[in-house]
Amino acid sequence: MQTSRSFLTTVAVAALVAPAALASQLDDRFTDTTGDLLADSPTDPSEMIDPATLIFTYAPVEDPAQYAAIWDEFIEHLSEVTGREVRYFSVNSYAAMVEAMRAGRLHVGGFATGSVPLGVNCAGLHPYVTMSDEGVIRGYEMEIITHVDSDIMSMDDIHGRQMAFVNPASNSGFRAPSALLASEFGIDVETDLQTAFSGGHDASILGVANRDYDLAAIANSVVGRMADRGVVDLDDFRVLYRSETFPTTAYGAVYNLTPELRDSIKEAFLTFEWGGALAEEFGDADGFIEIDYQEHWDIIRRIAAQAGDTLECS
Repeated sequence: MQTSRSFLTTVAVAALVAPAALASQLDDRFTDTTGDLLADSPTDPSEMIDPATLIFTYAPVEDPAQYAAIWDEFIEHLSEVTGREVRYFSVNSYAAMVEAMRAGRLHVGGFATGSVPLGVNCAGLHPYVTMSDEGVIRGYEMEIITHVDSDIMSMDDIHGRQMAFVNPASNSGFRAPSALLASEFGIDVETDLQTAFSGGHDASILGVANRDYDLAAIANSVVGRMADRGVVDLDDFRVLYRSETFPTTAYGAVYNLTPELRDSIKEAFLTFEWGGALAEEFGDADGFIEIDYQEHWDIIRRIAAQAGDTLECS
């Protein structure tokens, strides 16, 4: 991927909003007596669920069937540790993923960065882990890319052009670029650009590669994996903008599972022997590592606040 130093901008997202902890925005049906911004587990055993079959999913992608196969070995391990049958459930949007957990049709999942607060607030998601790289939390950068043959040479050239975003719930695919474009360049995505929603980072990347979109806001970890699979060539893209590092997908379970089942799900992530299809797909990761939602997603909540998104449930 070609990058011009004079046009590449690295930003300090933390400066967008004062780094004070944002108040809990949990749905009214949840309580948070501990102040950790997560829904309290039920105290009444009758309100807990102990499903014989666990439903698992990964954040919506262009090819759900491919990703279902990538997670096969982990799903087998999850089944062994929990003693439950585990089924993969494909979702076609972040909203559908949150709604499925809220409705009790999804128990365990990997939520993309920007949808984690929505899962927490609206569905009672308890994020447990994310992928690690040499013992630290693995991250990614939001990039704004264009085709290398485009006449768009810098951020000064993007006014009025068609820019692909993922969807309104995506951190790197909409929330972060919206806030950063406004704060850094005075660009309103609703009035200064021809805004399009592609539905996925991979669709946005392919759209730029095929010249369907002038620009796209994407997670560079996704374009890296696509290049590794030979789907795209990094030399076909020019990077106009790069953010600071964000946390990546968080994996967790719904708040009202029995404590024993929740503990065994967390154990399954932390004891999974890294390798196979997951290691091939996520080549820059080496396992799972525990996370603290209040601490590690603070920057994501502040980006949402800057963008005027309350992260409240409809």
